Amino acid sequence: MMETPLPELEAILLVGGQGTRLRPLTLGTPKPLLPTAGVPFLAHQLARARSFGVRRIVFATSYRAEMFSEAFGDGAAFGLSLEYMTEETPLGTGGAIRNAAEALSSDPDAPVLVLNGDILSGHDIRDQVDMHVAGGAAVTLHLTEVEDPSRFGCVPTDDEGRVTAFLEKTPNPVTNRINAGCYVFTRSVIDTIPAGEVVSVERETFPSLIEDGALVLGYADASYWLDVGTPAAFVQGSRDLVLGRLVSPALPGPTGDFLALPGAMVSAEAKVGGGSVIGARATVESGAQVSGSVLGDDCVIHSGAVVVDSVVGIGARVDCGAVLREVVVGDGAVVGPGNELLAGSRVWPGIVLPECAVRFSSDL
Repeated sequence: MMETPLPELEAILLVGGQGTRLRPLTLGTPKPLLPTAGVPFLAHQLARARSFGVRRIVFATSYRAEMFSEAFGDGAAFGLSLEYMTEETPLGTGGAIRNAAEALSSDPDAPVLVLNGDILSGHDIRDQVDMHVAGGAAVTLHLTEVEDPSRFGCVPTDDEGRVTAFLEKTPNPVTNRINAGCYVFTRSVIDTIPAGEVVSVERETFPSLIEDGALVLGYADASYWLDVGTPAAFVQGSRDLVLGRLVSPALPGPTGDFLALPGAMVSAEAKVGGGSVIGARATVESGAQVSGSVLGDDCVIHSGAVVVDSVVGIGARVDCGAVLREVVVGDGAVVGPGNELLAGSRVWPGIVLPECAVRFSSDL
């Protein structure tokens, strides 16, 4: 396949969602800014996009929009030029893309990359763009295979890679190949999306393009892919980045069993591993066990506490003998001694659980 030069490739980054499935982590912080493997989640996407030739990115923002420009500014730190377009009211995926496109400078026939702000992917973005350009497609969708396609947009293709249908979250999927949330649009196709209206590319734009006979291609591959929309997936994404299962130029340290940020204090007598992140100035005392978890800045894990596959928020405290497995603890919360919190438990910010307030078993 002939490579196309990509020095001026532009992208739109969709970051307008409220991240309700990740509450309470997203009560004060948009999902794409949550600390993931030591940096805001989007830092990994920005660094990867830059490595594939993207030079300018337009953020499509809505929820807490100002926080994105505060976090990333003009993009110079990433070798990027960043612009910010805010929707006063949420416009759906299609409306967001159309609104953000007002800040693009691409020619009508140029490829425009569209990224979703809650996806970790190891696929070759350049290869997807090359396929799009070489095929003369209207849109080229990144496709991946999952065990349960009913939760995603199901995308069947023919032998030539042409998308034949777009079945959004159907209970009886015809294929396990799904929409992986990274698109390449020909610039002029974005302009056909109605401006200022609520539009879903998944339910409206893609199906209507297919129905009208436009060429919609599927770029299928089997590389690393993860939707980080749930607490379990968010923890997995951070863990996989620290362990090196997905390479990220933004990782602020070497890959390994755990990543300790500046000022973190981890006792030599603590057991820490499984791709955990220990936040800046956080403390893990002797006899504590931390595995596969994300510990926020300034939090404290006391002796004898066990934290597995969990998130402990900024400034939170987990006292002696407390056990957390697949749990989210909000900023500033305190899990008192002897509490036992298991899969799916969520402690809201500032909440103090007294000693043995919550147990899933009777033994102490």
